[in-house]
Amino acid sequence: MDKKFLDWLLNIRTETLNRYMIAITHLGTGGAIWLFTTFILFYLGFRIESINIALALIFNGIVCNLFLKNILKRKRPSWISKVELLIKNPTDFSFPSGHASSSFAAALTIYFYFKGMGIFFLVVATLISLSRIYHFVHYPSDVIIGAILGIIIALLTKNNYDKYILEFLQSNAIFLFRPLPKL
Repeated sequence: MDKKFLDWLLNIRTETLNRYMIAITHLGTGGAIWLFTTFILFYLGFRIESINIALALIFNGIVCNLFLKNILKRKRPSWISKVELLIKNPTDFSFPSGHASSSFAAALTIYFYFKGMGIFFLVVATLISLSRIYHFVHYPSDVIIGAILGIIIALLTKNNYDKYILEFLQSNAIFLFRPLPKL
């Protein structure tokens, strides 16, 4: 079923859609949009929120990219079927999708604090995740499980952040909560 959906996607490609999907997928590469958003929120004084987003991304990277991908070692569809790729062929394993998991971990964490912005970023996370299937570098199941993993990580991080980490940071790393000097 994964393969049939990928083949269908290859048949609906257009030049315009390709350009959009390339741009969308690169938003999630290396967590670019999520790190940029976290930095901006931190700079604007939303320290508690931005630290939680950063922790969700770090935890997600460890669980998904360092641990699960290297244990499960699922080959990417782009490694098995020779198709014309629109992006560089990734060199790490496919399952679960790191783009999907990090996107949903960050977007849901943003949603916890900023509902309106969070809805926007959940849509962005969905588009980034779908773009990975469109580019033939993930199976749909990679992305679905990656999204679920990101949601679970966001929930776990938020729960533990509120219960344990925030109090520790406020007691021991007070410098994080001071206003930044004006440029």
